[in-house]
Amino acid sequence: MNLKKTALLVVLLLAADQALKIWVKTHMQIGDPAIMIFPDWFQLRFIENPGMAFGLRLRMGGAYDWGKLLLGLFRILFSGWLGWYIVRTVRERKAPAGVVVGLTLILAGAVGNLIDSAFYGLCFSESTPCTVAHFGGSYAGFMMGRVVDMLYFPLFRWESVPEWLSFLVDRNGYFFGPIFNLADAYISVAVVYLLLFQFRYLNK
Repeated sequence: MNLKKTALLVVLLLAADQALKIWVKTHMQIGDPAIMIFPDWFQLRFIENPGMAFGLRLRMGGAYDWGKLLLGLFRILFSGWLGWYIVRTVRERKAPAGVVVGLTLILAGAVGNLIDSAFYGLCFSESTPCTVAHFGGSYAGFMMGRVVDMLYFPLFRWESVPEWLSFLVDRNGYFFGPIFNLADAYISVAVVYLLLFQFRYLNK
């Protein structure tokens, strides 16, 4: 992997992530029925995540959401550091191509979600779906936007689930897995790949 190929990969990954998010944001409304992609187990469901993975938030006192601002600043610093590390690694040819691809996936995922939180609050209105007329409105300040999630894989239906496990299924009886986006998928796939197949390099 050279720098041009690495940069192109980041651009393509980001373009796919943002294109899907903007399409969902402008064509779906929160609470709409899911769009079935492949029978029932691959669906598009529009939700917005105000915080970190699985909706976790770093809450701090006061009217201003300082926790969200700190999370945004961390994402910026992490993305900047990872980008610098990838450039140095590629130039010095210190790592196998698989490691570079894995780190590039993580970078694209981090930047993809950073774009949502940094700019979606400024670029979109509160209205959903956002029409062309609404695009360019605002509902929150810089770093205060919400991350768009849509990919849902319920996989199987759980019949006669015990009451004490009912939180694991949705209202249709499907196993209730997380709803995520392409950026999340990039990060998850890359971390699993690096740990399974590049552990020897990482262990150095």
